Amino acid sequence: MSTLMVSISGLRGEIGSTLTPEVVQKYTLAFAKYVKGGKVIVGRDSRVSGPFISDLVKGCLVAGGCEVIDIGIVPTPTVQLEIEHHRAAGGIAITASHNPIQWNGLKFMGSNSRFLNPEAAQTVYAMGDHHEMDLKSWQELGSVTMDDQAIKRHIEKVLNISYLDLKAIRQRHFKVVVDTVNGAGGRIIPELLKKLGCEVIAINQETSGRFAHTPEPLPENLSQLGDEIRKQKADLGFAVDPDVDRCAIVDNTGQPIGEEYTLVIATKLIFSKKMGRMVVNMSTSRASEDIAKYYNCMFVRSRVGEINVAEKMVEIDALIGGEGNGGVILPEVHLGRDAPVAVALTLQMLTEFGGTMQELRASLPHYEMGKQKVSVEGLDPDRILKEIAKKHSDLPQDHLDGVKIDFENSWVHLRKSNTEPIIRVISEAPNVEEAESLGKRFMDEIKSIR
Repeated sequence: MSTLMVSISGLRGEIGSTLTPEVVQKYTLAFAKYVKGGKVIVGRDSRVSGPFISDLVKGCLVAGGCEVIDIGIVPTPTVQLEIEHHRAAGGIAITASHNPIQWNGLKFMGSNSRFLNPEAAQTVYAMGDHHEMDLKSWQELGSVTMDDQAIKRHIEKVLNISYLDLKAIRQRHFKVVVDTVNGAGGRIIPELLKKLGCEVIAINQETSGRFAHTPEPLPENLSQLGDEIRKQKADLGFAVDPDVDRCAIVDNTGQPIGEEYTLVIATKLIFSKKMGRMVVNMSTSRASEDIAKYYNCMFVRSRVGEINVAEKMVEIDALIGGEGNGGVILPEVHLGRDAPVAVALTLQMLTEFGGTMQELRASLPHYEMGKQKVSVEGLDPDRILKEIAKKHSDLPQDHLDGVKIDFENSWVHLRKSNTEPIIRVISEAPNVEEAESLGKRFMDEIKSIR
């Protein structure tokens, strides 16, 4: 049986084992009490289990006196935007993000339209674990209304981004292939592209929730998209995950450019137009940092986790931020990862660049990344990380989130998992061989500590 994953990114579990009706009920009732029976936005991705979980969530919110606004199958960032639009007390996105089809989950958001910060999330989880709830009498029950205009408003918000020259983009008439993996993206990405003047070839667009392939938009899962780009002689392709907060780009030759470079391209566009500040997490590529330094802009790292990036962005009033998994955060739209935003910024950058996507990627700082994990079952991961840090005390280090060690042209980041007995080893270097060698070196060091 899988483990119920509970973190600042929400909770996720497998249907029929760890994500049960009881689990959904106790945490949703706790959230209803947390928002004091206020207005709550509910949206979901297209997963097969979505309808029954949505019914449970809405029922529990009504029992807690909440005014529920159901916006249907939508991207997670759309839920965030609708909290702002309706001035709601919070929101719940029913999604397991990039996890396989058997998973689902809940992402809780506050009145500021961001995910709950670590302290607030822990409060809600503790309330749920202690079965805290505020059930209303029949006279005080909440209500449910539908709003089917959320995606339309999201598209309009993206089209109004100040960095876009819509006329110039539309004049390029890009031919674009998009793979929405039968998730919520099928309802927004093709429509946005059409409004940007693109010729759109959509694959896996039906929002059936029966994912055509492994849904995480990693290079190894994008072969169908690459084949279609070559077949159609398209300018580029986009792939999004089921809840549409991550975006990966495939170039005109059908080759994925790497999900890290979605943020790099957005960074180059923004800082080429305006000086400002940027926030990324500790495991994000140095390529964005190189771009920021080139334009004399401030670059800051935060702990891993979208809400940690967003909170730091608020703190320093950042122009842009995000994570290296294809997640772009543009505060002008809202403080959350947003694939439609990434799509629009990419097309603007490609329009200004004037060449092909392959050429644009080649013009950017080049790094390769390795992502591995090592089991520390039965061991104290904090002690292991301290010993690694001590052993390399002569090198520049950052202990904000685990241990990150910087070398001249590379780095390695070691952090323990909050949900399983492993230490993640993320390494980056100018080429694949160096990145993998660096990662293996530190995996061996971890294994040697007992």
